Amino acid sequence: MAGLALQHPETSFQFAYRSHALRRSLRESLPSNASRAWLHSRGTLPGSAKLFHSLNQRLDSRFPKAIATFHDLFVISGEYSTEEFRARFAAQARAAAERADLLIAVSQFTASQLTDLLGVDPGRIRVIHHGVEVPTVAPPPDSSRENLILHVGAIQKRKNLARLVAAFEAMPAGWRLVLAGSQGFGATEILERIARSPRRADIELPGYVTDAQLNDLYGRARVFAFPSLDEGFGMPVLDAMARGVPVLTSSGSALSEVAGDAAYLVEVDRTEAIVEGLRMFGDSEEQRQKFRVRGLRRTTEFSWTKAVEATWAVYAELL
Repeated sequence: MAGLALQHPETSFQFAYRSHALRRSLRESLPSNASRAWLHSRGTLPGSAKLFHSLNQRLDSRFPKAIATFHDLFVISGEYSTEEFRARFAAQARAAAERADLLIAVSQFTASQLTDLLGVDPGRIRVIHHGVEVPTVAPPPDSSRENLILHVGAIQKRKNLARLVAAFEAMPAGWRLVLAGSQGFGATEILERIARSPRRADIELPGYVTDAQLNDLYGRARVFAFPSLDEGFGMPVLDAMARGVPVLTSSGSALSEVAGDAAYLVEVDRTEAIVEGLRMFGDSEEQRQKFRVRGLRRTTEFSWTKAVEATWAVYAELL
């Protein structure tokens, strides 16, 4: 949202926070044309605002003009969370889809889910891809990297990590697998599978990592593996590409849409397909370089400036 305010200094913005987030937001500076508001009034906009934009699938009230952004619907489409959370998310998503005048989907895949799962008229949906932050320094070459396969994301069932671990076990000695992320739904089963792995000594679980630690991992990794079963967008894929890491990812959900031909796409319900991709990258510096170049080129198509301009166009359309 700061990007919108910075690109449109002639407009006043109010960043509305629910109670639990308002105090935390005080640590962040805002653009000079933005102020904070407490999101508490049902059916009314904070202050004199003419439009309310919910940045996720939650729109608790009806507003005179409203937009809701949907990032994904995997909670509804698969058993990737508890029943209680699934019921609460589904109720919020259906209410937001019904109350919003226009809906922003972060991918064509998510847009199709809005239509298929929630019955939203496609004419009410606008697709706006996320952008990616491109580092200001050139990524290190393949020759200075380690035989390290990196995955970034929560340790959870949806990320398909049990299959990734099984595929990694087919890699030659000397390769390591790093699964960077906190624990999520289904983590216990995944951690038990890792504990039984004959390559357990080669698998690292650093948990949550800071931005500095993450950048270090991207700079050391020779391969990025993200065989997720369901993603509404897949930011880690672009983040890895922007840092010069060749990517293996899913041919399904939004991942093929985001990756295009710049990643090696696999059918992620087939462990042998993941094995084939990892071995291809492991054996061939030429293939790693090919996908490295494609990935760096691909990231130029996803900018936050473009996302801001497209979002502003949706505001103008509604107002």
